[in-house]
Amino acid sequence: MSTRVSRRKAGEDAEVIVVGAGPAGSTAATYLARAGLDVLLLEKSTFPREKVCGDGLTPRGVKQLIDLGIDTREEAGWLHNRGLRVVGGGVTLELDWPDLATFPPYGVVRTRQDFDEMLARTAQRAGARLLEQTTVTGAVVADGRVVGVSAKAGPDKTPVTYRAPLVLACDGVSARLALSVGLEKIDSRPMGVAVRRYYASPRSKDDYLESHLELWDRSDPANPVLLPGYGWIFGMGDGTVNVGLGILSTSKAFGSTDYRQLLKSWLDGTPEEWGFREENATSKIGGAALPMGFNRTPHYQDGLLLVGDAGGMVNPFNGEGIGYAMESARLAAECVIQALARAEGPARERALHGYPVALKQALGSYYRLGNVFSKLIGNPTVMGLATKYGLPRKTLMKLVLKLLAGLYDPKDGDAYDRVITAATKLTPSA
Repeated sequence: MSTRVSRRKAGEDAEVIVVGAGPAGSTAATYLARAGLDVLLLEKSTFPREKVCGDGLTPRGVKQLIDLGIDTREEAGWLHNRGLRVVGGGVTLELDWPDLATFPPYGVVRTRQDFDEMLARTAQRAGARLLEQTTVTGAVVADGRVVGVSAKAGPDKTPVTYRAPLVLACDGVSARLALSVGLEKIDSRPMGVAVRRYYASPRSKDDYLESHLELWDRSDPANPVLLPGYGWIFGMGDGTVNVGLGILSTSKAFGSTDYRQLLKSWLDGTPEEWGFREENATSKIGGAALPMGFNRTPHYQDGLLLVGDAGGMVNPFNGEGIGYAMESARLAAECVIQALARAEGPARERALHGYPVALKQALGSYYRLGNVFSKLIGNPTVMGLATKYGLPRKTLMKLVLKLLAGLYDPKDGDAYDRVITAATKLTPSA
């Protein structure tokens, strides 16, 4: 028999409101509910739902799944991969994921339509109350503090208000909650844009995620431009392949490029037997923005925590977002759990201000390094030289893989790990 006494006050609908049931929101809700908190998880759509994504997770993301208690075995429906195949500059290089104490030695692939619902149901089983078809429109503020959210619920979009002492904004790149309280994005931090499409293809099963480092904008045939980004080919294991590309905002071509046309022209140059042609497409082309390098701060302010894409958690080195969204969600949940165990007031606030500190300790210096990297490769000359002279050197590329994927042991690693750790220590936190 439970002896738990609710800490909800009169007029409150939950102890914590989590807005958005993507990887960040569902992860946070799971950890919070497992700790015994009364969690309301609000999702604008209904499951299952689509999401524009590469559908591939590096070992860093897999670790977050394992920490959450998700069965990531192939028998549980995950397609495993052993590393990254890098193509560019006339070179094809297969790099296995490093053998580390901190992260598992495999990546996984799974569609977001299946993946996101699985995480949302995990949160429900932990005790979170999930309300679908609930579009949050902004924060409710009282005495300078976020005390809830306003929303439109159900198919008829009925105006509703939900109240709680703490709100987690896990509402993705739209960051509607953050914007409602005046938290604008930092334009000096990088952004990315990604487009992807599914094709029926014989390349559906592959031991490696494939990354193509040469993306040419040939809209002006007389002046082709090498873009800072990459194309990907991720086999889904079900007869289809997720094919897409991502471009950084540090390029002069950002915003003026027709990304859907760029995807088509790139794929038209691939071998016909791969199947990446219009007649084999099994979906429309979808696009999404990628907020990178902590491009919206502060991550905690007056009762509101920014988690995942809402706080710019996408890795500026490689565009990976899922693992970092889940990582930030775990850190946010830990701080909220500690905060709500304290009396309202200064002691609780100290615990909540521990969230941005924990983020900086975990990712701040690494992301600052990534922001510098994104600016460097925004220069086509630098990008061209890196592709031409870097790719043929496998030893160097092993180091680059660890750096770009954030796969290194900071305390007890090899020489590569020590180089990356030293570089991050010398770089101020973002």
